[in-house]
Amino acid sequence: MKNTLFYSIFVLMCLAVLPLKAQQLKFGEDKKFKIVQFTDVHWVADSIASDEAGVRMNEVLDAEKPDLVIFTGDVIYGRPAEKSMRCALEPTIKRGIPFAVTFGNHDDEVGMSRKELYEFIKDMPGNLTSTVEGISGVTNFILPVKASDGSKDAAVLYVFDSNAYSTLKHIKGYGWVKPDQVQWYLNESKKYTEANGGSPLMALSFFHIPLPEFHEAVGNEGSFLIGTRKEKACAPEINTGLFAAMQEAGDVLGVFVGHDHVNDYAVSWKGIMLCYGRYTGGKTVYHDMPGGNGARIIELTEGERQFRSWIRLEGGKVINDFTYPSKWIK
Repeated sequence: MKNTLFYSIFVLMCLAVLPLKAQQLKFGEDKKFKIVQFTDVHWVADSIASDEAGVRMNEVLDAEKPDLVIFTGDVIYGRPAEKSMRCALEPTIKRGIPFAVTFGNHDDEVGMSRKELYEFIKDMPGNLTSTVEGISGVTNFILPVKASDGSKDAAVLYVFDSNAYSTLKHIKGYGWVKPDQVQWYLNESKKYTEANGGSPLMALSFFHIPLPEFHEAVGNEGSFLIGTRKEKACAPEINTGLFAAMQEAGDVLGVFVGHDHVNDYAVSWKGIMLCYGRYTGGKTVYHDMPGGNGARIIELTEGERQFRSWIRLEGGKVINDFTYPSKWIK
């Protein structure tokens, strides 16, 4: 692990030389926009068990050179929370890559609340994480992606705070995206559709805890599934209708979650691809996945209502490359 003094100096240098805010997201001249999804980093400050996460994130970022990094929850797992978060974000920040964070069920268990964590990261170089006052959760926000010429919004990324645990005494288990968040999404989606002449924009969605629909999808023989599934989806016990809202809005084509460390599969369900990220963390929690830790990559092409995705592992190995939708994925 890095010497504490050396690390502090390094972070200060990064803050001094990088722009205070990330540039506007937009498709490149090649009409591509690439996202790296890091999930369940579970960083524990001053623990060599987290080194593997740092090594893998550096490898992935060097290989993929993404336009955006999204952390889909459980970024940190040990005290002090501030140092754990800095270490987890360091590989992205030092490269000047725009990034966004949504929280999982463990982030606020190591000394800082969700709001305190948000305040801590909000002014970091490259950070695009924001919040919406008046609705449940903290990390609810939208990231529009402009066309390559900057003239209009060409895609939109919806990020939700899936909260942590059930707040109802008679319901056990994990939390969920609440009805007021679902309504917020519907309202915002409608605005983007109207601004696009009545046609829904190509959209993706990112959060931590999987939807109950993951269960339905894997139980259907007609669904296309690619990747590893070693545990049942740890979804909430109640369904608040986010998937139904996405069907109604007609914009979201892919959902990307984390939470379950030994799942990295993507499964088609009623016109939406439900995707796990690849566990990114080190040996701080369970993660018995063939090939070890890694990341999911998502690539959009301007003007096309589809996305390509793959998993990148140690040593540059790429697995589970697919495009959705395609003639062979229904």
